[in-house]
Amino acid sequence: MPLDTVFIEALHVETIIGVHAFEQNALRPLILDLEMGVDIREAAASDRIRDAVDYSAVAEAIIKLAAARRFQLIETLAETIARMVFERFPVTSLRLSIGKPGAIDTAKTVGVRIDRRREDYAACGVR
Repeated sequence: MPLDTVFIEALHVETIIGVHAFEQNALRPLILDLEMGVDIREAAASDRIRDAVDYSAVAEAIIKLAAARRFQLIETLAETIARMVFERFPVTSLRLSIGKPGAIDTAKTVGVRIDRRREDYAACGVR
């Protein structure tokens, strides 16, 4: 099966995140990049959104998830997002980067990058 990529770059998300007390009182901006492994052949043949990974729906789901919860670590947020993407969307792999601008004064951003495959989450089942 070919592995094509649907991507979202520089998705702006606001959430309460951080280990310090001052971070737990205000929304903080995060920047996310996603690369989702998919097989686009069916969508390409039909030209219908129902056969594609709807990147708008993915972005909306991530924004809602981040707004609904508080996190201490971006590592926890990254795993939570990955699990949700595999549960809701027909992707076979995911590369997710989360940047936390301003976390270190002398750096543009800091963050994490994870690579996951559907098999990493046995509870998700196969789509």
